[in-house]
Amino acid sequence: MQRVALVAGGTGDIGQSICRELHGAGFRVAVGYATARELAEALASSFSGMSIVLRPDEEPDEAVRRVAARYGRLDILVNAAGINLEDSAPAMRFDDWQKVIDTNLGFAFRLTQAAMPHMLPARYGRIVHLSSIAGRAGGRGQIGYAVAKAGLERMIRVFALEVGRKGVTVNGVSPGVIISRMSKRVREAHEKELLDHIACRRFGTPEEVACAVAFLVSEGAGYINGAILPVDGGMLL
Repeated sequence: MQRVALVAGGTGDIGQSICRELHGAGFRVAVGYATARELAEALASSFSGMSIVLRPDEEPDEAVRRVAARYGRLDILVNAAGINLEDSAPAMRFDDWQKVIDTNLGFAFRLTQAAMPHMLPARYGRIVHLSSIAGRAGGRGQIGYAVAKAGLERMIRVFALEVGRKGVTVNGVSPGVIISRMSKRVREAHEKELLDHIACRRFGTPEEVACAVAFLVSEGAGYINGAILPVDGGMLL
């Protein structure tokens, strides 16, 4: 039996690595995307998967249903969708705050709910959300992002508590500074300062995050529930 995985945010640097890692682990993979249609289609076609529109400002129920209908099941949901609009806390516009909260937290909640009708009756499911060290440590210019990720980690634990008894696990992966387009500005502006705070003295790679996700959705991780796995090189030590 081949498990089916849906990856929201599948065209980001980390999302693409997750899609490839899950395909390599033997899963059927649906690539969820918001805007990068050509990239999603090319990625999906490289492993005979499917691509599906998953925009944070739209209800995800129909997209999730289409994936389940295509493959006859939905076993795994990985949420790698997210944005960060930077500004100081006193100056941040409420519209920007709301967009960051809605994308990183509201969408995660709606997406998790949308997966439930497909996982609970089967009494099997693996859900993994990408959080961030910002959810625990904060960061200048990241008030919306830090609050959203902190809320996401609490949301993960409540879902895990409520659906674990029905065979569905809900966990998170908390990346540190990963080499990606999203972190480029910060890495280039504060490289030495950041590396001084990372025990491994280097930045992480999208592939390393993808390996952590692949473990949490594997059969061997069935007794891990409500965990937030840091992939940060020891940055918070």
